[in-house]
Amino acid sequence: MTGDRAGDYRILHEAALRDYLAGVPDLAALLGAEPVSWSVTEVGDGNLNLVFIVKGDRGGVAVKQALPYVRLVGESWPLPLSRAHYEFLALSRQGELAPGLVPALLHHNERLALTVMELLEPHIIMRKGLVAGTHYPRFVDDITTFMAQTLFFTSDLALSAAEKKEGIAAFAGNHALCKITEDLIFTDPYRIAEQNRWTAPYLDGLAGALRDDMELHVAISRLKLKFMASPEALLHGDLHTGSIMVTEREMRVIDPEFAFYGPMGFDTGAVIANLLMAYFASAGHERSPGERRAFEAWVLETVEKVWTEFARKFLDLWRAGAVGDAYPALLFAGEKGATRLEAERQAYMQRLFADTIGFAAAKTIRRIFGLAHNIDFELIEDPKKRAIGEARAVRLARAMMVDTGAFAGIADVSGAARKLRDWQPEFAAG
Repeated sequence: MTGDRAGDYRILHEAALRDYLAGVPDLAALLGAEPVSWSVTEVGDGNLNLVFIVKGDRGGVAVKQALPYVRLVGESWPLPLSRAHYEFLALSRQGELAPGLVPALLHHNERLALTVMELLEPHIIMRKGLVAGTHYPRFVDDITTFMAQTLFFTSDLALSAAEKKEGIAAFAGNHALCKITEDLIFTDPYRIAEQNRWTAPYLDGLAGALRDDMELHVAISRLKLKFMASPEALLHGDLHTGSIMVTEREMRVIDPEFAFYGPMGFDTGAVIANLLMAYFASAGHERSPGERRAFEAWVLETVEKVWTEFARKFLDLWRAGAVGDAYPALLFAGEKGATRLEAERQAYMQRLFADTIGFAAAKTIRRIFGLAHNIDFELIEDPKKRAIGEARAVRLARAMMVDTGAFAGIADVSGAARKLRDWQPEFAAG
């Protein structure tokens, strides 16, 4: 699966990529016909990489190549190519732990920072489907299986201490991608930063309020510390609805180049955050008032089920005979021990829930005031309507981050979102 390491890195555009794939016999056979007849289309709409779809008369592949800089910004922001190595490692491990929920790996070239994967068709990026108001009935089961399997089985609950430390070491070099997260999510939205942007002038006051809100600064700093100092499990690291491809029947998680060992709530919170943003953005996509109420009800129901199903599956894995070095079975023998361990499991999940909603809040605020935004809001053409939806999302996010204890369960989160659906910020009357 790993390709020839010889040769220097070079960016492969359409013609060069065709020549490269033609030189890999297995890929050439999969595509079929003569290479000159293959279609090579650059489809990357992300912030960091080149992504191509290549099709021949027999089949197709997706090709991803890391660039030596942040694509969204340009060469002024260099970035190590090693992120492609960590993405390949993460996809390999996720494929073992959650088979069928990530794309199949077909080829990897370390020197070129290039990975070839199965072509996902007719899948679309989930975020685009949510903007269109599409329901995905398989999503809850698939995403909760993915999170429960990948998080539990890379944690101390399932691994020996040595195995866990080896896992941490394998991903420790991905610190440049972690630094992006540390800055763009946990720091920049709360200060004056050159690359920050928001829906001006409507959110100017709110942007200033974030910079002056010391309670929020304490809360986000605690989350940043947890992100940096709590290697609980192997995270996807960027598990938003733009990193999930779906049809109405199946789901694949893509793009784990931010993978590292960190707090589980960062992944679970990312999913919750992006669903909540889809909910608050929905009204801005209406062609007539109220036409998307059924979709919005489905989104909030999905928010609730994502947490409850994830928690159920995670606990089931733990109860099924975990062999990790944490909570050794010999300390919890007999009925008394079993009862006490079950109480501890529930306490563990409550702590994880608190982390989840805190990180969800952080992810929401960065998408509205930071560098990279969501199309959920960005595709709302009327800036005032966009800002109203964003202000509602931020109001909830601040409460979730600063007053986390007020949210005893996921129904409290969905209930608060529902109450804010028609709340009008001060600028809405102007």
